[in-house]
Amino acid sequence: MPFYDQLLTDTDAVKNYLLSAPIIEDVYNGAFSLHSYLAFLHQAYHHVRHTAPLLSRALQGLRPEQFWVADALREYIREEAGHEHWILDDIEACGFDRRYWAEQPPSYETEMMVAYLYDYVTRINPMGVFGMVLVLEGTSSSLAPAVAEIVQKALSLPDAAMTYLTTHGELDQEHIAHFETVMNRVGDRDDQQAIVHVANCVYRLYGDVYRAIPEQATRFAVSS
Repeated sequence: MPFYDQLLTDTDAVKNYLLSAPIIEDVYNGAFSLHSYLAFLHQAYHHVRHTAPLLSRALQGLRPEQFWVADALREYIREEAGHEHWILDDIEACGFDRRYWAEQPPSYETEMMVAYLYDYVTRINPMGVFGMVLVLEGTSSSLAPAVAEIVQKALSLPDAAMTYLTTHGELDQEHIAHFETVMNRVGDRDDQQAIVHVANCVYRLYGDVYRAIPEQATRFAVSS
């Protein structure tokens, strides 16, 4: 079985932990508010701004036998750089102060996910960063288009407030095909295990980020 297919198989059970987060069902049922969307964007900002730095950390840490993947990492870095600014644009288009929300700290759940990734990529195996890529890009490509349409219609938001979800979703659908090609070149068993392990961990950690959104939305609504 090609490694990409094995990766999907070995992470499918934990993927369901993310996809069963109540906020996702709330969106499809229309049980959300502008502050729910703000909470989502705020946490997205705090992990997306680390995507390129994490990929750069992985690139810097590659062992000689892993250098073959360097070009793919450089391409990901180029494509992911600056995406956090899309999120701040969306926050501003929703009527909130971009600078204020950029300065507000991330949730505990988001902070732990980012910290875990830096630790794994730096301390254990830089190839593990591809587990993050699977989760974040795979989630965006499967959820973002439908969620964007529902949220925009329900909240009567302008196109300028949906940049991250619409653009990121479109880009990630393109990235997945390239990601599959790269993953099928991973032949080292330790590297394969590292990617599977990180993907499973990030599915759970990212699921916790999603699970924290309703409480954050309530807190933002009260404080605004």
